[in-house]
Amino acid sequence: MSRVPGWLGRLGAGLTEMSEQWNERRAEAERERGEAESRTGSEEHVPPPPDYAPDVPARPDPALAVPWGVRVAAEAAWRLLILAGTLWVLMRIISAVQLVVLAFVSALLITALLHPTVGRLRRLGVPRGPATALTAILGFVIMGLIGWFVTWQVMENIDDLSGQIQDGIDELRNWLLNSPFHVTDKQINEIAKNLREAVGANTDAITSAGLEGVTVVVEALTGILLAVFSTLFLLYDGKRIWEWTLKLVPAAARPGVAGAGPAAWRTLTAYVRGTVIVALIDAIFIGLGIYFLDVPMAVPLAVFIFLFAFIPLVGAVVSGALAVVVALVTQGVFTAVMTLVVVLAVQQIEGHILQPFILGRAVRVHPLAVVLSVACGGMVAGIGGAVVAVPLVAVTNTVAGYLRSYSRESALRHSVRPRGATAMSAEPAAPDPPSEQPG
Repeated sequence: MSRVPGWLGRLGAGLTEMSEQWNERRAEAERERGEAESRTGSEEHVPPPPDYAPDVPARPDPALAVPWGVRVAAEAAWRLLILAGTLWVLMRIISAVQLVVLAFVSALLITALLHPTVGRLRRLGVPRGPATALTAILGFVIMGLIGWFVTWQVMENIDDLSGQIQDGIDELRNWLLNSPFHVTDKQINEIAKNLREAVGANTDAITSAGLEGVTVVVEALTGILLAVFSTLFLLYDGKRIWEWTLKLVPAAARPGVAGAGPAAWRTLTAYVRGTVIVALIDAIFIGLGIYFLDVPMAVPLAVFIFLFAFIPLVGAVVSGALAVVVALVTQGVFTAVMTLVVVLAVQQIEGHILQPFILGRAVRVHPLAVVLSVACGGMVAGIGGAVVAVPLVAVTNTVAGYLRSYSRESALRHSVRPRGATAMSAEPAAPDPPSEQPG
């Protein structure tokens, strides 16, 4: 009995001690909370700025500060710079291998001209190899005979032509002396003296050009051989070459390119055929006109007109001017005027009747694009560049139009997708490429 009160006393003392500790901790926590609230209140109640402090607005985002038009122009500008740099590098590469590029492009043009003959022989039952060999030999023999004929005619008539040119110059001098332009003999002699001095001053340049003629001949022969071999392989194996080229195209773009290739080939074939027919008609009719006007070397001039017709617009002007100059210095002013009338009449018939009827819409290129492309091609690669510029522009126009139509049709097919059980199996099918391909 004596133990119970002592135990209860010790228990009461322990509880009292715990209560005091709990009260101390609560007071300490309230004191810390009050200090935190006092600090927060001091930070929130910041004294206002003085009245004389300026009101500084917030700065906007620099990208949003640029006007929308300037941003669009900048986005387009750096993309154009990349395209221009790529084009510049490409042109440098083409200039470095200009001979190979011109030879291959010439082979493409010759193949476009000769390929229909190979197709006809194949349909008649002739194997591919003999048909290719026969067509190539016949085509190159005809082109070689044309070149030989022009050279032979020039060499045969050069002496007579020189005498006629001298007589024509004398007649032109007499006409100038008696003309209403009041040209004196002293002025004519002064012009002739200046011409002789110019020739004498440039003797070194003429001599170096003559020495460089050997290099030019070697390069020309190399280009001819490359064009011949390229033509043979394109005629014989053009289809497989095209299929191998398609493997280099990304798979996503392959269906569109596979359809654009045959379309471009049809355009190139139509251009070459139409140009040959139009050039032949120009050469025949202008040649007959200057022949009946007794202009010397009418046949070689007609051949020159045929060859220069492959340079659209510019070639017709140059060949017609050559015929008029020969007529002027050999037969006089009246014959030159009549030659000019014949040339202009044939060229008007060509521009308004022959080209729209023969070439049609397949290779329709605006005259401004023709002039600019011929000028750029001539500046980059001379006569060869002027010859291949227009077919290149025509083919590029066809390819761009085809790819644009293909992209539009593909977008329409993807926008209307099937539903139900056939949705998984239905896939947009690419248009079947035409069967007409080289080889």
